[in-house]
Amino acid sequence: MKATKPLVEVAVETEEGQVPLGIMNAKQAMSLPDELDVKVSHPDHEPGSTDNFIRKDELHRHLGES
Repeated sequence: MKATKPLVEVAVETEEGQVPLGIMNAKQAMSLPDELDVKVSHPDHEPGSTDNFIRKDELHRHLGES
């Protein structure tokens, strides 16, 4: 059986607050351009249902990727 990639919610912080961009797998979130300042939901929590967000570089460390 193929392992599934963790899903995360991707959001950006604006003057009005956090704005969700969508739900994607962690690999897609990590491939977003660094110029786009995004936060992602922690992959151990339900995307779209958690308020636990981390920076993209922390997601890299959490998943053990460089």
